[in-house]
Amino acid sequence: MRIAEINRKTAETDISLTLNLDGSGKSEIDSGCGFLDHMLILFAKHGRFDLNLSCKGDTYVDDHHTTEDIGIALGQAFKTAMGDKKGMTRYGSTILPMDETLILSAVDFSGRSFLHCGLDIPTEKVGSFDTELVEEFWLGFVRNAECNLHIRQLDGKNSHHIIEGTFKSVARSMKDAVKIDADFADDILSTKGVL
Repeated sequence: MRIAEINRKTAETDISLTLNLDGSGKSEIDSGCGFLDHMLILFAKHGRFDLNLSCKGDTYVDDHHTTEDIGIALGQAFKTAMGDKKGMTRYGSTILPMDETLILSAVDFSGRSFLHCGLDIPTEKVGSFDTELVEEFWLGFVRNAECNLHIRQLDGKNSHHIIEGTFKSVARSMKDAVKIDADFADDILSTKGVL
C-alpha cells in the first residue's frame, strides 16, 4: 500500500497528516476551518483516498496559513506515497458537473510544478472562508507534490458550488493519475525512465 505520514510544525501551524492512496475514501479531518474540512472530506471521498488530518493553526488571524500549509503537507504526502511512480498512470482529467457549475481539471504527476487556476469565484467569502485561499491551497499542493495541475471553470455562479466542484474534480483526476496499471506495474511512464 502507498501510504505517507507527514508531520509539519511551524510558528503558524502544527499539522499531522496520514494518506493512503489506495484507500476507500475514509477520512477524519480537523483543520480548524469548517469549510476546508468539508472540502477535504469530499476530496478524500471522491478520490478514494484515506486521509486523516489534524491542524492547529493561527486561525485567530485568518485561515490563510492553515489552508496554505495543509496544501503543502498534502502535496508532500502525495509525493512520498507515490514513491518512484512505477506502474502509475501519471495523467488524469475530469469534467465534473455540480448543479449550475462545470469544472475541468487535469493533472500530470510529472515531477515538475505548475498550476493554472482558472476560477472566477463571485464572492470574497463562503461563510468565513476567504475564497482566494482556494488558489493558495492548490499552489502549496503542486509545489510539493511536483505535479502540473490545470483547473478551469467552464460554468458556474454559486461560489460554494464552484469550490466544491473544483475539489471533487481534482480528486477524481488525481485518483485516475495515481492508479496503478497492472499491465505495466514495473514501468515508469516516461521516456526519461524517471518521474
